Amino acid sequence: MVASTPYDVDLDRNPANFQPLTPLTFLERAAAVFPDRLAVIHGPIRRTYREFYRRSRQLASALAARGIRRGDTVSAMLANTPHMLECHYGVPMAGAVLHSINTRLDAPVIAFMLDFADCKAVLVDREFAPVMKAALAQAKAKPLIIDVDDLEYTGPGERLGGIEYEAFLAGGDPDFPWPMPVDEWDAIALNFTSGTTGDPKGVVYHHRGAHLLAVGNVLTASIPRHPVYLWTLPMFHCNGWCFPWTISVVAGTHICLRQVRAKSMYEAIETHGVTHLCGAPIVMSTLLNASAADRRPLPHVVEFITAAAPPPEAVLAAMKAAGFNVTHVYGLTETYGPAVVNEWHGEWDALDGAAQAALKARQGVRYPMLEALEVMDPESMRPVPRDGTTLGEVMFRGNVVMKGYLKNRAASDKAFAQGWFHSGDLGVMHPDGFIQLKDRSKDIIISGGENISSIEVEDALYKHPSVQIAAVVAKPDEKWGETPCAFVELKPGATATAEEIIAFCREHLAHYKVPRSVVFAEVPKTSTGKLQKFKLREMAKSI
Repeated sequence: MVASTPYDVDLDRNPANFQPLTPLTFLERAAAVFPDRLAVIHGPIRRTYREFYRRSRQLASALAARGIRRGDTVSAMLANTPHMLECHYGVPMAGAVLHSINTRLDAPVIAFMLDFADCKAVLVDREFAPVMKAALAQAKAKPLIIDVDDLEYTGPGERLGGIEYEAFLAGGDPDFPWPMPVDEWDAIALNFTSGTTGDPKGVVYHHRGAHLLAVGNVLTASIPRHPVYLWTLPMFHCNGWCFPWTISVVAGTHICLRQVRAKSMYEAIETHGVTHLCGAPIVMSTLLNASAADRRPLPHVVEFITAAAPPPEAVLAAMKAAGFNVTHVYGLTETYGPAVVNEWHGEWDALDGAAQAALKARQGVRYPMLEALEVMDPESMRPVPRDGTTLGEVMFRGNVVMKGYLKNRAASDKAFAQGWFHSGDLGVMHPDGFIQLKDRSKDIIISGGENISSIEVEDALYKHPSVQIAAVVAKPDEKWGETPCAFVELKPGATATAEEIIAFCREHLAHYKVPRSVVFAEVPKTSTGKLQKFKLREMAKSI
């Protein structure tokens, strides 16, 4: 028991000096301070912060009128549209938990999620109605259905027979007196892991963590007041890395984008003066490989925040030449998205391009809002030497680590063993305190007793002038146990043979790390641009 001090007496918390942290107050403040500031642009739609806040309150009021209460789950299968932004505020303003569904999932997985989360209401964009219809037919949950028609979508689709979104909103009170969360530990969002090794796990975010990570994004990405943010990162992915809440902190403008296409991205940058965007390396590739007809001149240096696999040196150099300043971040669904940043040092500007790119490829150091980041020996739970070579597991500790896995105490206990969140990622700690990923624990290739980092092999492949996308996995081998197998997508119009690729790798890697097999094929990806190595591992078994 901690002994009391004189400062503990008669200095209690009360409403005047203690309020639960929540990102919902960011929108309230932006609407009060900058009511006429442009908040949302989507096609012909222009909405101010006054309108954004009123519509979010209407949504909260309409949900509450339908019986949605604290702790209820409201699912959303939406594109990057204003409706999704309003859900990030309106749903938790009703006390409910927002479950953003990956729009590329199939019906059985969606049905599992709806049932597991005991979904009470679901918002469905017309484009995704067919798969949601199939999912609802399989699910036990019978949620309230809210059909969403986006004026920017003209493709095939259908309504599911629920109430139309604007009609639903019209039934709500734009001055709804939404309550603060009972506790900042209350859940605000539910996100599911990929479920590549079984049923997906439900990752629970709380108001406190969402508040802190949203502010952390401002500090980490050096976002000034009134930025113009382009939505190239799916909002269903870790709640858009908390950027739906971040942009309200600085009263910025959201540029909504249904589809990530080179032409639409360049047009948005030129037309609206986009200052910031986020995305996986595939978004960088889309920008860099745009045709001359689709390109537009950049009005200024555009900040690009990227995560997922470390960007190859060649891609980072090309982005800089194209006018983008790339900030490399790293995190997981369990850390509200990015919680580690490659914090750039001014003296590195004097280095040559290759040296700078090598430094940028490191994941970096902890966010200001993360209390601790280490590379640990998972057996001894001791930090590995800071030598840049000793492999260990990356571990997190702090307020921007998830609340836990929904209805899965065993998985939560395992993830939080000995007071650290175990990421499952393998990496090294450099002498300057920067971490660098080497692989997922399941992606390390063990060939003849030697550990081979698939990321290291991929980085060598990306240096080949014809390679656009590369992914390396283990291929079973009778002699060596397993050997590296490379799946390669070539740049448009480029040519290369497997022999040429292998010879090129021999020039850049130790021979035991060189791929024994090279397959030219489209690499399967998730909707957020991550390479689906579990599919490639299955493919490699039959090669």
